[in-house]
Amino acid sequence: MKKPKMILFDYGQTLIAEASFNGIRGTAAVLAMASENRFGYSVEEVQAEAEAINREIRRFDPAYAKERRIVEIPNHMFTHYLYESMGVKIDATAEVIDRAFWDAASPGQPTEGIEDFLAFLRAQGIRTGVISNISYAGTVVEERIHRLLPDNDFEFIIATSEYLFRKPNTRIFRLALLKAGLDAEDVWYVGDNYNCDIVGAREAGMFPVWYTAHVDYEQEDHDDVVRIKDWAELKALLG
Repeated sequence: MKKPKMILFDYGQTLIAEASFNGIRGTAAVLAMASENRFGYSVEEVQAEAEAINREIRRFDPAYAKERRIVEIPNHMFTHYLYESMGVKIDATAEVIDRAFWDAASPGQPTEGIEDFLAFLRAQGIRTGVISNISYAGTVVEERIHRLLPDNDFEFIIATSEYLFRKPNTRIFRLALLKAGLDAEDVWYVGDNYNCDIVGAREAGMFPVWYTAHVDYEQEDHDDVVRIKDWAELKALLG
C-alpha cells in the first residue's frame, strides 16, 4: 500500500447516496413536458415500454453486465427512441430531459462524512476526481455533483455516457490516468460495486477500496480488498 497522490471516486452510492430508483416518477416528469402525445399514452404505458426495451437490450441485466457489457448506452439515445417510437414529442434538450427524469426518479444526498473526508484530502494535498458508470449527460452529472458537493476540488468528472466505455473496462481508468498525468500506482479508486469498481481499478493497476455503506443491491462477498463502511476508516488508513 502506497500513499496516493490522487483518489478517484465512483459517484452513485459512493459520493452520493441515491434514493431507490422510481421510473414512474421519472417518466411522469418527462411526459409532463410533452407537446404532443399522439396516442394518449399514460405514464404507466410509457414506463412499461421503457422496461421492455431495457429487457430486450439487457441494459440492466447483472449477469450481462458482469460478463460482457463494457460499453455505455447514453440516455439521450434511449430517450429519443422511446418517445418518438410512441408518438410523443418532447420539446426540450437531452440535458433538460435527463435532469427532469433523474431528479424525479433518483434524488440523492452526500454520503455521511464525505464532505469532511474531501476536506481532509485537500489539506493533505491529495488530488481527487470522479469516474462514474452513468447514462445521463456529462453536464447533468457534473451539475448534480457540484450542487450536492459544492466545496469539491475534483479535477475532472468522467461520465461514461460521454466516453463510450464503462467500468470495469480498463480503457476508462486509463483515460483518467492520462487526464491526471499520473501512474496507476499513485492512484487509489473508491467505489461501491465490486465487479465494476474493484475489479476494474485493480486491472488498471490502481489500489482499490470497496465502500459499502450505501450498497442497496446484492453482491457476492469478497475478502481480497480493503473494505470500509465509513469515510473515517479511510481517513485513518491514510494516517
